[in-house]
Amino acid sequence: MINIGICSDNRLMLNGLDLILSGVDDFEVMFSVDNNETLLHKVGLKNIHVLLLDISDVSVRTLNFIVRLNVIHPKLKILLLIQDASQNVVFKLVKSNAKGLLSKDANPHDLIEAVYSLRNGFDYFNKSIKRLLLSQYVSDMNSEKQNKVSGIQKLSERQVEILKLWGVNLSNQEIADELCISIRTVETHKNHIMQKLELKTTIDLVKFSIKNNIISL
Repeated sequence: MINIGICSDNRLMLNGLDLILSGVDDFEVMFSVDNNETLLHKVGLKNIHVLLLDISDVSVRTLNFIVRLNVIHPKLKILLLIQDASQNVVFKLVKSNAKGLLSKDANPHDLIEAVYSLRNGFDYFNKSIKRLLLSQYVSDMNSEKQNKVSGIQKLSERQVEILKLWGVNLSNQEIADELCISIRTVETHKNHIMQKLELKTTIDLVKFSIKNNIISL
């Protein structure tokens, strides 16, 4: 049996959720409340597995309340019901460690599936939110690829050569001998490389070189 709590300041929403969930044999609605203070009290008294929390905004106060619930009741699975599924709102909630999100276009089947998923230890986002997250992921990947190419293009052929030799643990002197240039020139190239790539440490330079296949592990 999955014990469920519901909180919404919308009485119609509260009654509707209670009706849908009470009709599932595996579910037991332990309480339905219309304010956060009563919610905190009830959660402390009941053994709740999944909490449905209807939120109308993503203000700092709301986000802090969600974090507070997670801290006080770390085993509690919280399913957030959101009216505004815009990119900004969804990303704020995901960053706040939200494990379950349902937007206003979700149907009763989505709701039931979400409860089962959260109870079994899986995250749940309904289709429209999944599309939004996937779209952003693809955008980030494309952006990363573009940044990678533009970063390499900032370097001259000589600078890439120096990075490759440095990547196989050659000293400045050995690099200078290999390329028939002075140590000072090698050092100057390294400084220019760091400046062009806007990197601050040699560790950052190593990461850049590995990501761009200039050197390999």
